Amino acid sequence: MAQYNHSAIEKKWKKRWEEHPINVDDGKKPKYYCLDMFPYPSGSGLHVGHWRGYVISDVWSRYQVLKGHYVIHPMGWDAFGLPAENYAIKMGVHPAKSTAENVANIKRQINEIAAIYDWDREVNTTDPKFYKWTQWIFVQMFKKGLAYEKEFPINWCPSCKTGLANEEVVDGKCERCGTPVTKKNLRQWMLRITKYADRLLNDLDKLDWPEKVKKMQSDWIGKSYGAEVNFKVDGRDENIVVYTTRPDTLYGATFMVLSPEHELAKKLATDDQREAVEKYIFDSSMKSNVDRMQSKEKTGVFTGSYAINPLNGAKTPIWLSDYVLADYGTGAIMCVPAHDDRDFDFAKKFGLPIVQVIAKDGKEIENMTEAYTDAVGTMINSGDWNGMESAKLKLEAPQMIEEKGYGKKTTNYKLRDWVFSRQRYWGEPIPIIHCPCCGNVAVPEDQLPLELPKVESYQPTGTGESPLAAIDEWVNTTCPVCGGPAKRETNTMPQWAGSSWYFLRYVDPHNDKELVSKEMADKYLPVDMYIGGVEHAVLHLLYSRFYTKFLHDIGVVDFDEPFTKLFNQGMINGSDGQKMSKSKGNVVSPDDLVRDYGCDALRMYELFVGPPELDADWDDRGIEGVSRFLNKFYKLVMDNKDKNVEADRELLRVRANLISDIEQRFNAFSLNTVIAGFMEYNNKLNELSKKNGVDKETLKAFTILLAPFAPHIGEELWEELGGEGSVFHAEWPTFDESHKEVDTIEVPVQINGKTKLVIELDANVSKEDAIEAGKKALSEAGKLEGTIRKEIYVPKKIINIVVG
Repeated sequence: MAQYNHSAIEKKWKKRWEEHPINVDDGKKPKYYCLDMFPYPSGSGLHVGHWRGYVISDVWSRYQVLKGHYVIHPMGWDAFGLPAENYAIKMGVHPAKSTAENVANIKRQINEIAAIYDWDREVNTTDPKFYKWTQWIFVQMFKKGLAYEKEFPINWCPSCKTGLANEEVVDGKCERCGTPVTKKNLRQWMLRITKYADRLLNDLDKLDWPEKVKKMQSDWIGKSYGAEVNFKVDGRDENIVVYTTRPDTLYGATFMVLSPEHELAKKLATDDQREAVEKYIFDSSMKSNVDRMQSKEKTGVFTGSYAINPLNGAKTPIWLSDYVLADYGTGAIMCVPAHDDRDFDFAKKFGLPIVQVIAKDGKEIENMTEAYTDAVGTMINSGDWNGMESAKLKLEAPQMIEEKGYGKKTTNYKLRDWVFSRQRYWGEPIPIIHCPCCGNVAVPEDQLPLELPKVESYQPTGTGESPLAAIDEWVNTTCPVCGGPAKRETNTMPQWAGSSWYFLRYVDPHNDKELVSKEMADKYLPVDMYIGGVEHAVLHLLYSRFYTKFLHDIGVVDFDEPFTKLFNQGMINGSDGQKMSKSKGNVVSPDDLVRDYGCDALRMYELFVGPPELDADWDDRGIEGVSRFLNKFYKLVMDNKDKNVEADRELLRVRANLISDIEQRFNAFSLNTVIAGFMEYNNKLNELSKKNGVDKETLKAFTILLAPFAPHIGEELWEELGGEGSVFHAEWPTFDESHKEVDTIEVPVQINGKTKLVIELDANVSKEDAIEAGKKALSEAGKLEGTIRKEIYVPKKIINIVVG
């Protein structure tokens, strides 16, 4: 009997697929768009952790092919940006060269997975034919007032020498290199994503996404309702406006805190406090927003000035603290230490008064040791509001404050406009010309793409300017409006620019007239299934939704959400439980495993290692069990394919349950239990094979079910079983529900609750017949004695005869 030779079989079918692709658009099949998150071409190549996401998407894509779809399953490269440029600098190679080499290497590795990627649709963000449209989108945003310039302090990475969006700062450090982030005052291009805040929030309800991801986006957008309240500065003409979600607690505001960047921060410093205030402002400027928010140690400085509480006229000391951010609300807060943990800690540290204004059952707490933060209770120490229910007052207070002229009812968001400039070389040039007469002018659309000039020196300058600023012949140009001398914008776009819309280009990648044609968009978009890591929950997914809504608004596409369904796969860690990385020495290369066990075995083990949505630790030993399964199934088919076995009732039952169980688990995306199911049913069929053999239709059904996971052996066994064409052009197996039912069952027979024997009954036996059969069996065995008091039959479970 022929042995399973994975090397020969996989080589044979890779060649066959090249000659006869299995996923061809014949214009008749319904489409299904399955997409992997955009990979950037790392110099490290792929390890077994990377394989997991690609295998999941390919298994799902092949399943959809078997379900009769034409599957759009493209692949491309997110090749601009910091990761690629930092790698090039480290290796001392121009990023254009290193990126091209990395793409070629990863493309070779991805092909080892045997995924049905359509390479005719391949895109690369560094290709001018692609970034022409990235720039075109920016120009449309500029024309609509969504792209604008602003100078302000931004997160600055001293190592990468570039500005970072808030989302790119993790624990106060650069997401890419881990360097502590500081602040730098720079002119920046911004995208007005805040204009879409409500739609981005409300439309989450449309999406078939994990609730965890939707909550992360909702929290990031951070919509809240409250009031802006005006506090007059004592002895001065200025007012300080604070935003609060708890205007009901205004009587308990015993001090105020401004962000160190607030426009009044320096002005409010009295002579005796000026030196301390200016030092505090400088020290705060060296910290990132994220670091400030996460710091457990409260710091602050008193300005020496006071504001007047508009409700009770009390003098309220004005402090500065870095836990208040300039770009949230108004950059100033009223502090109610009795009812806010952070304010309570601050008040205790600096000896500030604490006045309770909400009390459970109306009873004030003596000598508070912690803030009372329950949002329910009775108002106390609150003038005319005493005795009111706080939850009710919270809703009514904004209107009351507005009517008294102390402020206004308002809605606020945590979401900030998107910092869209990078002071680096390796990115899309921003298509803007600065004219001293006309101001900022967009590069004319017929002059796009504005190509990135080829340079020898591409290292970041560290001055706050891009390396492009040093190329006079590129920078100096003429204004397209007045024809006068002008200069090009020298900042480049962030790495998110191309990845925020790439999924649209895949369906019409060679169109040089428009971003995507109406015909192709209507035919293939939006994405039906998007697969990738949860680490992109806020950044990439939020930006992509923003871009899609904008493109919908200007008529490019007729949908406003890009990804109908989202699946987040878990990470494969090293055997030490840590994330795989070369520095930790725990990286497992797929190359040796493919050589020793085959691509099919590795694909299956990637999914068998645990639930696909959870992280899992790698263990090389596990792949041996999967390999044994494939060998065992191969032998089962080869042993039975020519026996001409007729399917009896038991084989029909096993086949029906196999198809039912596998499809149910498949559709639940429980891919590890699908593979466990294959192993379970393989064992059952091997037991039946020892009796009378296994019929060909059952083996064919099993082979089709297995094919998306192990495509090479699936094709080989389909051919051995006499199947026509590719296994992926077969029909997904179906079954008769009646075949799932068991003909006979084994039922324990008890006397007084103790099992005496087990009998076989018809599965649909009546209660009377079951009890009669049980009594007869007990009598024949000489075990039924005494007077029968009661007869019990629990269907398909037990027969119990009670005697006394």
